[in-house]
Amino acid sequence: MDKYNKLARLTTERNLALEVVRLTEAAALATYPHIGKGNKNKADKAATEAMRKSFAKIYISGTVVIGEGELDNAPMLYNGEEVGRWGEHDPEVDIAVDPLEGTKLCAKNRPNAITCLAMTDGNFLRAPDMYMYKIVVGPGAKGSIDLSKDVKENLINIAEAKNKPINDLNLILLERKRNKYIVEAARELDCKITYISDGDIAASLYAVLDNSPMDVYMGIGGAPEGVITASAVKSVEGDMQARLAFDFSKGNKAHIDLEKLKVRAKNMGINDFEKIYNLDELVTGNTFFAASGVTDGELLRGVRQKPGGFQVESLVMRSRTGTIRWLQSQYNLDKRVDYSSILED
Repeated sequence: MDKYNKLARLTTERNLALEVVRLTEAAALATYPHIGKGNKNKADKAATEAMRKSFAKIYISGTVVIGEGELDNAPMLYNGEEVGRWGEHDPEVDIAVDPLEGTKLCAKNRPNAITCLAMTDGNFLRAPDMYMYKIVVGPGAKGSIDLSKDVKENLINIAEAKNKPINDLNLILLERKRNKYIVEAARELDCKITYISDGDIAASLYAVLDNSPMDVYMGIGGAPEGVITASAVKSVEGDMQARLAFDFSKGNKAHIDLEKLKVRAKNMGINDFEKIYNLDELVTGNTFFAASGVTDGELLRGVRQKPGGFQVESLVMRSRTGTIRWLQSQYNLDKRVDYSSILED
């Protein structure tokens, strides 16, 4: 590759790092009228429509591999949908989106609703919409986790890696019956536990970023959210392991048709239903991750209406450089009327 092409690639990468955050900000702004209004579906639809419309302005040849669902059930940002301009020289990328993580949080105006998106010039694991066992840690505990071992052994190893007493280790997880076995093990070790009601992407971010009081995210959450999370974990050089939860004995939803789920998984190229995926198997290539606050949270403040416009806080990461940017954007109503089209010239 000559110097010109190398420079062009680097410039494109730097531009993409900021373009992805414009997409999450468009989605966050679109949710504002729905915060606290009790209708999670309207909020999710507004975020999805805004993000999809904004994709049309981005110079990529993108394919949604983790989206809002299958084509029959998701009219926008469905799995397999092509987004971006698809110009002759536009980079080909895999895209994983959650236009509004924490739809119930948004509808009830509770903390930690975010919009988020991940992108890679490599590949994401194609995972069906199902549950996933996950362990996520930051750089300080990299190499200490092993999903094949029990909860206690993992927590002890994480504490040793971080050089802290086990009773000071802070675990964050979804408050669900299916995670009861983790809680019981952590209590026996006298670990600290922080519960969240929804939003395991935000919780995982909280566990991997510097200066966070959280040491580890662990539990059974959504598989699509796990794949998106992997992009952020890779960007901070943290660590993550995951396994698709085909075993429903730990409190997963019994009404799911397991055989149909396995057929869908095989159609996506998944044949080993017990496989433990490491970080490099969840996502390959140079990755970008962006999230914007919808409601106030530990990481990001929610959308604020200001005199003449709006303010949005965002986070954007790039794995090739390890860059993490915290952004505060001001949108002027006099300059932009349709905030679902914030990429308009």
